[in-house]
This record gives sequence, C-alpha cells and structure tokens, in this order.
Amino acid sequence: MTIKILGTLVELAIPYILSVILDEAIPAAVEIGDTQGGLRQIFIWGALMVVCAVIALVFNIVANRMAARVARDTAIAIRHDLFDSTLRLSCSRADAFTVPSLESRLTSDTYNVHHLIGMIQRMGIRAPILLMGGLIITFTLDPVLAGIMACVLPFIALTVFLVSRKGVPLHKKAQESGDAMVRVVREDAQGIRVIKALSRKQYEQGRYEQVNRQLQHDGLRASVVMGISNPVINLFLNVGLVAVLLVGAIRVTNGECLPGKIISFIQYFTLLSNAMLAITRIFMMFTKGAASMGRITEVLDAAAAYDEAPKTVRTMPAPMGVNGEGYLRFENIRFTYGEREKDNRRPHLSGITFDLPKGGTLGLIGATGSGKTTLLSLLMRFYDVREGNGTVSLGGRDLRTMTPEELRQKFGIAMQNDFIFAGSIEDNIRFGREISHEDVVFAAKVAQAYDFISALPDGFDHQLTSKGTNLSGGQKQRLLIARALAGKPEILILDDASSALDYRTDAALRQDIRAAQVGDGDHSPLHHTTTIIVAQRVSSVKHADLILVLDGGEVIGSGNHDALMETCEVYREIAESQMGGAILD
Repeated sequence: MTIKILGTLVELAIPYILSVILDEAIPAAVEIGDTQGGLRQIFIWGALMVVCAVIALVFNIVANRMAARVARDTAIAIRHDLFDSTLRLSCSRADAFTVPSLESRLTSDTYNVHHLIGMIQRMGIRAPILLMGGLIITFTLDPVLAGIMACVLPFIALTVFLVSRKGVPLHKKAQESGDAMVRVVREDAQGIRVIKALSRKQYEQGRYEQVNRQLQHDGLRASVVMGISNPVINLFLNVGLVAVLLVGAIRVTNGECLPGKIISFIQYFTLLSNAMLAITRIFMMFTKGAASMGRITEVLDAAAAYDEAPKTVRTMPAPMGVNGEGYLRFENIRFTYGEREKDNRRPHLSGITFDLPKGGTLGLIGATGSGKTTLLSLLMRFYDVREGNGTVSLGGRDLRTMTPEELRQKFGIAMQNDFIFAGSIEDNIRFGREISHEDVVFAAKVAQAYDFISALPDGFDHQLTSKGTNLSGGQKQRLLIARALAGKPEILILDDASSALDYRTDAALRQDIRAAQVGDGDHSPLHHTTTIIVAQRVSSVKHADLILVLDGGEVIGSGNHDALMETCEVYREIAESQMGGAILD
C-alpha cells in the first residue's frame, strides 16, 4: 500500500510540472532572452518529469506484483477454508445448498473474489488518490475550472450507486442459473451409460439447452445493467471536459488563466476520468464479488454453526446401567427431512426408542424406505434431531454436545455403494489413517478379502482404478468392510454392505467378526466393539442381540430372532420367504 500510494502521488506531480514548464520556464526564457539558460531550466524540469514517470512506472509494477501475490494467497486460503467447511457441512445443509452449487462456489465464486481482491489492491488504492489528489491540485491551480470538474462527480457517483444496487441481485440470479447448468452437466456425465443405453440423448440435450438458455438470459440481464455505467459515465466526463475547455478558453482570452494551466487541467481531467472509470470497474466487479462472497460466507457460517453444540441440550453424561446398558440409546425419536415437518405430513421416523449395551449387536431390517438409513444418519450426526423430538445419546451423552470429529472417530462404516479411489488396495483400506500393515492384513482377513488380494500379482500393492472398476461387486464390498474394520472402531456399521456376497461368504464374515470381538476376551482386536447391521437378509441379522423391524419409519417388531419369529408377523414372513423357515447359520 505504501509503494502504491507513493507511486500514485509521484504520478500526480507530472501534469503540475508540465504547467510549470509552459507557464514559467518557457516565458521566463523568452522574456530574459537567455536561450541557453531557459533551455537548461526546461531540460531540468523535463528530466524531473521523466524521473517521476519512471518512479511511477516502477512503483506501480512492484505494487501490482505484490497485489497479485496477496490475491493469490488469499484465494488459496479461502478455497482451503471453503473446501474444509464443505466437508464439515451437515447433510441437511449440504442438501439445501446442492452439490452443483457447492462446486460452483468452490470454483467460479472463489475466482470472482480472487479477481476482486486483486483489483481493489491495484485500482482501489490508486484511483481514489488520483481522484482526491487531482481535485486538490486543480483547486490550487484554478478554483473555477476545478469547480466545473467537481460538479460532474456527483452524477457519476449516483450512476455507479444505482447500477451497483441493481446489479448485485442480478449477478446472484445468474450464478444460481449457473448452478442449475452444472447440476445437469454433472448428472449427464455420471449417467452417460444409461443415457446411451436408453437412447435419451435428445431428451438430455433438451434439458441442457433449457438451463443453458436460462443462464444466457440471466447473464445477459446482468451484463446489460452493468453495461449502462460506462457510456453514461463517459457522457458526463466528456460534458465536463467540454465545459472545462470552453470556460478555460474564455478565461485565457480574458487574461484570467494561463494556457499551461489549461493543458495541465486537460491532463488532470484525463487522470480523473481514468480514476472514475477504474472506480466504476471496481463497483462492477464488486457486484459479482459481493454476490460470490455472500455465497461463500453462507457455507462457512453453516459449517461453523454445525460444529457448535446447542446450549439447550444436556452436556453431562447420564449414568449407564451395569454392563454398559444404555450405551447407545434412542429416546422417542421423531424426525423429518428438510421442511417436511411444517407440512404436518408423516415423518420419516416416529417413536423410535431402544437401548443397546456396549459390545452388543443391533440388526435393522425392513422394506426399502422404512427408515433404516435415516436412523444411521441420526447416529452419525449427518442430520440432527430437532429440539423436542427426542434424543440420541452415546455413553449417556447427547450426540449434539459432541463435535462431528469427536463423534465420528468412534465409527467404522461400510455402505453398499461406497467410495473407492485410484490407488493401491492397502491405501484404500488405510484411507489416510495411521494404520499398520498388520492391522490392514487383519481387517482383510476378517472381511474375507485376504484370499482374493493375495491372489493378485501385486497383492496389497495392486492398483485400483477410480470407483474400483477393476474389481467385482463382491470384491469391492469386502474391501470396503476391511476399511471399516481396519481402524478397530468403537462402533462398526455395516449398511447393506454384504448384499453382493454369497451366503457362505456372508456367514463366514459374520463368524469372523464375532470371533474378533470375543475370541481373546479383553485382548480381542474388536473387544467391546458395538455392531450395527443393516440388511435385507434375515441371515445377516439372525445372531444380533437386538433386531428392529422397521416399516414406514416406525418399529413394528423388536427383540432377538427367536422372539420376533413368534411375535412379529412381518419378520416371520421375510424369514420364510427367503429361506422357507430354515435360516442358515
């Protein structure tokens, strides 16, 4: 900032020096008749002008390079914090933002802020100094002409204010249209095989054309409004310049002003015009940047609010019974997604109440849409229960008093369609955690993945493609289960994670998990690990300590397998339809 200010002040001196040469040095040389001495004075002042121009050039280049560096570093920090906040968002907030919108906030919005920060440093310092400094100097040269110049400025300021006020919401609307286009592109890129298979290319082309035209329309409206400013401002500046020349000519003719001052006035007017145009460009960029900053701040604030525990929930651990009864507790849970609760329609979960001791196994079974995954989402704090709609507690502590990081360190989870990245098998199982190779091998053995991994030429160093396309469905599921087991979690969640496994492999998996829990007592690798199994197969949950049968978000059956076979007709029908009443061990 210091360099930029000094360079701008030196630049302001150049027209003043020119007026001194024209009005003092040259007339003095002519009147005195000392041509050599007059030329020497002219050359001295001219050399001073060159020095000022060089200093202004060098200082502006140095300051602009520093401004670019600051803008770059700031944008890096913003993108880092925004990406971190995106990962920490609750699922409800992520659903509200939508994934395409989050992507555009990380890309185009951060670019707009980056550009704005750089422009503010380059022009936001220089232009006001040129404007205010030029006005001060011109008032010392000729107050009348300076007053004419000053009369133009309020009209320019009003134009900038009105255009900026109208432009911010228009740019925000255009950015939302951009989100919609990104969403369509993203969906089509992910579903390209289905689109080709069903010959729906023309239909998807029409969808894209619709959002593309909407983006074009909204972008055009914003550009037209912002484009009004430059012609209007140029009109005011040119009218002011004509007025200065007209009044200046009259004053020179009347002997009230010198020609050199008129020339310097024209140069100062040019500097002031450039300064006003620069300020206008800043405000135009600010309309985009302000909309982008607001969208970025929404994500940062949402993540920060999610990390803070509500002050109204209890924070002191509640006592548990002997043997850890009540370790995992759902108390009269009622939950709905989004705004659905306001519509008074049927909730996604209603009246869910159960206790599970530490080290126990919970089985969840029910039809598609019965609420199994929603129950897990509440346990993982992907979503929070609203106040007055029950409590989810772990170890007697309300989950809402825990930060997401504190809570999720306790979990190991494998879902049916989970994430596999391009890298080695061992890296995928370790997943960035400090886990030894021995623990990776142990997890692979329990997950029934060790045999097929060992058969590969590179073993655990075998390279996987993105999404694990070079593995079969069953191999991917075993790899994901190994990832969940490798960290020796306090709570193991298997969310339909064995659907692609045959019955024999599924049974061996359950037996090895149980052996790892109780095999050596307190020295067992998974000692006191609480297990939650979501499955469509009765055989996968048959040995659970507690089985919940869900239907329409409600528990219609609760107990162990034998009790449910006697008391829950739905459970009994599922068991008999799958195995004819003979459940495999």
